[in-house]
Amino acid sequence: MKADKLFDLTGEVALVTGASSGLGLRFAEVLAANGAKIVLVARRADRLKDVQRKIEKAGGQAIAVEADVLGRAGMQRAFDAAEKAFGTVTILLNNAGIAHTDRAIDLSEETWKQVLAIDLDAVFFWSQEAARRMMAANKKGSIVNIASVLGFNASKGVAAYAVAKAGVVQITKVLGLEWANKGIRVNGIAPGWFTTDINRDFLASERGQAIRREIPMERFGEEGDLDGPLLLLVSQAGRFMAGETILVDGGQSVALRG
Repeated sequence: MKADKLFDLTGEVALVTGASSGLGLRFAEVLAANGAKIVLVARRADRLKDVQRKIEKAGGQAIAVEADVLGRAGMQRAFDAAEKAFGTVTILLNNAGIAHTDRAIDLSEETWKQVLAIDLDAVFFWSQEAARRMMAANKKGSIVNIASVLGFNASKGVAAYAVAKAGVVQITKVLGLEWANKGIRVNGIAPGWFTTDINRDFLASERGQAIRREIPMERFGEEGDLDGPLLLLVSQAGRFMAGETILVDGGQSVALRG
């Protein structure tokens, strides 16, 4: 099969959380460019509209739904809007997340709970909702969870984030196991250090440059580095993959393992 057919997403409906900026914005654009109809979900309605217009200007189809991933009402509204506009969601990209920089001794209960809720709990409940609706509609599909290199390796100052992302890796395994026979493939991507608006200043700092020097490829992730893994997991190219999380970190994990 030729590559253009192998990765063709025509007829798919993709819901992307955290789609207003950063990796989520890129994911939405890539899915749209390959034929999927896009449901953009985030809290910043103005930015979502900008992304929607950008996708439509490029010839794609998209709707924007303002929603907090922690709100059940917002979740229901997003899936309902998707079905009204395009049909059943067949691709879910659990991308929304937050980070922190607190050392464990100073980590507050509030921050711990907030990070776990957004980075882990929401991944499970949005996956559950997507799977329920796919099964009810007798549809096959793909769920991709965005984990992190820190879900596999430890680092100082990110206790809640690392624990949450390790949980995402495990959720991916469990759901991949349970839903594979329903035609719903659950897999994950674990990015290493990627430059985004959120961490740009930090990665430019002395500490950030020290991290860069520890990456075997001697650079941070760049726009486009996750396009291939994403398309693999949501398309027919990855049709026999379930419960796996792909590390995309420039060799950092290999270096840490020795």
